[in-house]
Amino acid sequence: MTGMHALLSAFAPIWMLTAIGYAVGRSGLLGGRAEAVLGRFVFHVAMPAALFTMVSGARLGSFANSSMVAFAAGTALVCGLGFLAAGRLFGRGTADRAIGSMASGYVNSANLGIPVAVQVLGDASFVAQIILFQVLLVSPVILTLLDTGTGAGTGARSGKAVVFRRMLTMPVRNPVIMASLLGVAVSALGLRLPNVLAHSCDLLGAAAVPTALITLGLSLNARPAAAGPAEPAPDPAQPVRTQGTGRTARAEVAVAVALKTLVQPLIAFAVGGPLLHLPEHQLLAVVLCSALPTAQNAFIYAQQYGLDTRPARNAVVASTVVSMVTLSLATWALGATGS
Repeated sequence: MTGMHALLSAFAPIWMLTAIGYAVGRSGLLGGRAEAVLGRFVFHVAMPAALFTMVSGARLGSFANSSMVAFAAGTALVCGLGFLAAGRLFGRGTADRAIGSMASGYVNSANLGIPVAVQVLGDASFVAQIILFQVLLVSPVILTLLDTGTGAGTGARSGKAVVFRRMLTMPVRNPVIMASLLGVAVSALGLRLPNVLAHSCDLLGAAAVPTALITLGLSLNARPAAAGPAEPAPDPAQPVRTQGTGRTARAEVAVAVALKTLVQPLIAFAVGGPLLHLPEHQLLAVVLCSALPTAQNAFIYAQQYGLDTRPARNAVVASTVVSMVTLSLATWALGATGS
């Protein structure tokens, strides 16, 4: 009962902020362009500030351990399965497949993982390692696929040269990657930011999660999806057509949610248990964090690259509901095993 209360306490802010965003969208209080403007604010301003603050203050070698190997194995396999499923089962292009991959394997480690870990595990040190892993290794791969998939409109004849040039310059053009790289540089050099600058970044970064959730709530008022955003995406991306309605759209979300909330923690358990023989408390941490729902970053990335946001949005909402059950089962099964 205590564990369920802890989970409900962790999930409550997510539902409340998403509901507020939905209510604000229904009222029209912020106008018709609020979703796009807030999404850009998160992607270009608040999220980079949060990532820079986190990475610059982290010890970069902290995620090289057996627990992270188990978590990374589950993430890599499930992201790969999500990428393949989006293409082969639902006919998505490269950029949409990248979002499908992210929806399947990118966990909500910050605003949900931390409170769940504190309540169930007693500390959030492993979650901090997961955040670094996703920011420094998973996100660049996803963003490279997004950039490649949406930058194809530069002309077929210039093809490979254009794609290669875009990949080389992407860290400069993408605020998320740039902020992460700057954070790595500051951490590696052992620099300390002046208090005024550090505090400013903290305040700005703290706006990322609540604003992203408000934006997610706004999107639930979705009008019939257009062929792209109301105005050009911040990157020179070509809007990707929407695909799938009815059963196909529901099936696409169902596959992503099943991969995220069921397959990923099972793979993490298989690798961490029989293969690596992790201690019970570490195995619980790995499985619990692998069972976390899809991060709202998947929706923000889809929005900012001019893609169909419905699969990512619905995967975030549905996986958050389903994960309440899978997290409870994982806590009960492994916690009971370890007691």
